[in-house]
This record gives sequence, structure tokens and C-alpha cells, in this order.
Amino acid sequence: MARPVWTGVLSFGLVSVPIGVYTATDSHTLHFHQLQRGTSDRIRNRRVNERTGKEVELDDIVKGFDTGEEYVLVEPAELDDIAPGRSKTLEIGGFVDLDEIDPIFFDRTYYLGPKGKEYTKVYALLEQALAKSNRAGVATFVMRAREYLVALKSANGILTLHTLHWADEIRDPRDEVPDLPAASGAKTSAKEVKMAEQLITALGTHWDPEEFHDTYQEKVAALVEAKRAGETVEKAGPAAEATNVVDLTEALRASVERARGGRGAGRKSRSGSGSRSGSGGGEGARTRKSALESLPKAELYEKAASAGIPGRSRMTRDELLAALAGTGKAA
Repeated sequence: MARPVWTGVLSFGLVSVPIGVYTATDSHTLHFHQLQRGTSDRIRNRRVNERTGKEVELDDIVKGFDTGEEYVLVEPAELDDIAPGRSKTLEIGGFVDLDEIDPIFFDRTYYLGPKGKEYTKVYALLEQALAKSNRAGVATFVMRAREYLVALKSANGILTLHTLHWADEIRDPRDEVPDLPAASGAKTSAKEVKMAEQLITALGTHWDPEEFHDTYQEKVAALVEAKRAGETVEKAGPAAEATNVVDLTEALRASVERARGGRGAGRKSRSGSGSRSGSGGGEGARTRKSALESLPKAELYEKAASAGIPGRSRMTRDELLAALAGTGKAA
């Protein structure tokens, strides 16, 4: 079992329950070491005085804040003196409608668990009440010498704690993003909006996170294994070209037709494959695969889109080939 990253007491009103806070997510990023080209020698980062070029001991390093005119020096001990003490209590100050919290405020997610079987009833009471009311408890607390704004909510029968960005950490998109439609005066016609809505409807699906996975990390791992074995890997296809404004209506119309036709073709293909039996179906699949093997990945993807094959955007060339040939289905 995992160890909690924080323990204390959760309180709301006059009700309290001892809890543990547990990390809810993992990162599967592959980590590389830096080496000098042509050798297996590791590159090390050292603390060096940029003026003298000499290495500096950690005890001789202080923090400095650049005011623009000079550095204000701050000793580590001075920061320790003003750091907030470790919280023992996570006290909910109020409950807000969950829909009122804009998703941009959410940062990291943690699981909350009761510290002992004798507290499960109080824990379950709060979880069920939050689930039925669609509300979240808002609080601040200190963890690892840092103060956090958090939202406590119900999720699939457990309590989850979400750290939130402070209001002044959210950037105004109008100050950050150039060429927004409101500023540039770009206008759309009612016909274009309607066709875009039709395309969204035609491509509608159900949210299933298991269908998505980090294909880039998988390709990085495959690259490492291929180089280890002295092999090569297929390069990624070219990025899609931007849609010309003049061709926007035609692009929308063609996209809607392809999405609608592709789904019909996909259903027909699947129902047809179910009627095949014996070696005939296998022979047909091999023939189709042979006919497709000379095509580049971009063309295979177009055919997969026309056939309505789900998950095609995450498939490799071999997976597209297998799916189109009817010999396999990508995960």
C-alpha cells in the first residue's frame, strides 16, 4: 500500500475525521542521461561562479531576488523563519457548486482515505453528501512547506483532493494569445456554424480514457529498443496542412460526409466480417493487406478514416494496415 504524503484531520462544521492524503497519478516519462557524444561519459551539472568559473560549495550559496537594480539577498534560514508551519488540519471553509469551478483552476489530484476503520462512517457520510449535492468543499492547508488552495469532491465512491491555482496565477488569454477572433474581427456565417455542429455530432463518441494512451512515449521506448538491437524505426508522417479560409465551407462539407459515410462503412464492414467463415475470410484479409502494404501511413490513415475505424489517430502504420485488412484491431 502507498504511504500518505500528508496526514491530519479533515473537519467540516463540528465533524472531523483523521485522514491521509495519497498521490493519485503517476508519470511515465522516459528519463535520459546526458552523455558526451562518442563516449559513455556522463555530463554533470555543477554550481559555478559565473565570474570566476570556480565551483561553489552549497553552504556558500544564498538566494537573491532581482529587483532590476540590485539583488536582495535572502538566507535559507530567513525563509525557514517565515515559512508556514505544517498543517494538522484541513478545515473546509465552505461548499461551492462544483460546476462553478472553471477547469483551468485545477492542478493536481490526490486521494483521501480515513486513518482507521472506525472513521469510515464519517468519511462515507461526507463522500455521499458531496456526490448527491454536486458540491465541493473549499479549503487551504499547508503541505511540504507550501500553502495550497484545494477543492474536496466525491469521485466514484471516494474523496479526492484537488489543488487549485490561485486566482492571480491564471493568465488573461487576451493578454497572452494573439489573433483571437474578437480582436481580429473574424466572422463566421450561420451556414458554417451549422456545418461545424453537424461535424461535431457526426464525430460524437463516449468518453473512455482507456482508449487513449501516450503514443509518443511508446515510440520513444520503441526507438530505444530498436537502436539497442541495431534496427531502425519508421519516421512520423508529415503534419496536416492548415485549412485555407477560402476552402473552409468545402472542407466542413467533405468532413461531414466522410464522417457519416465512414461510420456506415465501418458498421457494414464489421457486420460483413461476421458472416464470413472458414479460410475464405482469412484469405480475403491477406489479399487486402497485400494490396495496402505499399501505401504510406498518410494514405492508410485516410482509408481508416473513410472506413470509420475507431482509435485510428493513435495507430502506428502496422496497426492501420492490420485494421484495414481485417486481421487485427488496435488497442
